[in-house]
Amino acid sequence: MRRSPLDARHRALGATMVAFAGFEMPLRYPSGTVAEHLACRRGAAVFDVSHLGTVRVGGPGALRHLNRALTNDLSRIGPGRTQYSHLLDEDGSVLDDVIVWWRAWDNFDVMPNAANTARVLAAVGGRDVTGERAVLAVQGPAARERLRAVFPAAAQVPRRAVAAAEWRGAPCAVAGTGYTGEDGVEVAVPAEAAPGLWDAVVGAGIEPAGLGARDTLRLEAGLPLHGHELGPGVTPLQAGLGWVVAWHKDDFPGRAALEAERAAGPARRLRGLLAEGRQPPREGCTVRGADGAELGVVTSGNYSPVLARGIALALLAPGVADGAAVTVDVRGRPVPAAVVMPPFVPLGRR
Repeated sequence: MRRSPLDARHRALGATMVAFAGFEMPLRYPSGTVAEHLACRRGAAVFDVSHLGTVRVGGPGALRHLNRALTNDLSRIGPGRTQYSHLLDEDGSVLDDVIVWWRAWDNFDVMPNAANTARVLAAVGGRDVTGERAVLAVQGPAARERLRAVFPAAAQVPRRAVAAAEWRGAPCAVAGTGYTGEDGVEVAVPAEAAPGLWDAVVGAGIEPAGLGARDTLRLEAGLPLHGHELGPGVTPLQAGLGWVVAWHKDDFPGRAALEAERAAGPARRLRGLLAEGRQPPREGCTVRGADGAELGVVTSGNYSPVLARGIALALLAPGVADGAAVTVDVRGRPVPAAVVMPPFVPLGRR
């Protein structure tokens, strides 16, 4: 089991540690998941996301090679920007969803999900530098203001941009990205300098938050998680992410399968479910229409601290309308819910 460069800091703060994608990571701190969630929605929180991968791809052919491997088109952006993209199987399934940090003209950091680093490395080449750095995600409406007190260069990196910055002599890469539905940045810092930066960030009044809050935040924001909303048998079109496919490219894996699915129409689509009460639908639960017919299955579900209601994402038949009344089979009883279009909590709502 691998450990983050910040492992000792988490244990000193009393974090509950869990195994996740080959790492021991903090699930929550003594304040609890709900408090950490609300700290991010209303102020600022910091997450250790060092378990995520970093695959560095460089050289004169790097841009062309990445554009052949991934669905999106990096030529739409340029150096100093970030882009969300997919790595597909030949059947159009999403092998992984990644963020590409285009750091310099011939220097890219591809950021895969924690369990998929080896898969992405095999597909795009380059070098796995995950063990050389930690990544701190500072998120929330007050994130930049509080971070400015200790790391002003990081605080000023715009959304969807990436820039080099230096913290106490340590070279960092800072991206205006995140996974909470809030504004903020992610900082890749050399492993040896990470504990000092963590201490400074927490000392600036930014609340430590664990994997539990990270999951409830991304679910409120309607953001997909690989292995749940994306994965074997789930295509970008089914997940409502067709915008991540550059259709003018003809040479990425899975394109033919996606083209056929686009022509026929997806057999299911990712939708939101807003429960009538606090009981959350859970992954794998069956969703039924008013007549009892099966409409689909829940991919993720949890309690929303902001809405104080159960929420879920589900893959449903394409004809199900927004506002439709459904029930979800939860532990042998029907939970009433309404079909909605995510996000459940739009950016800026407190």
